[in-house]
Amino acid sequence: MPKAKVTFEDVGVTITVPAGTRLIEISELVGAGIVYGCREGECGTCLTRIISGHAYLDQPSVLEDQVLKEHLAPRHHRLACQAQVLGGEIVVKPI
Repeated sequence: MPKAKVTFEDVGVTITVPAGTRLIEISELVGAGIVYGCREGECGTCLTRIISGHAYLDQPSVLEDQVLKEHLAPRHHRLACQAQVLGGEIVVKPI
């Protein structure tokens, strides 16, 4: 099974996880500062900046894409409750 290496800039922690894991789950494991409300991709609270490795995340769903647009999210930002890692190395920074 493919693995991904995810680094959270806010806490300076890197962890290797299986592909398919959502960023919010990884954040909870390492104690990173991603705040969330619904965990369903509707509230936009868990908006997170992808510093590098955005190509190693799955594509946003129609719902996530809509919420990102509603919140005027800049390029390379994702909802941590929706974004799944696919492999490679990813660096994120909670906002």
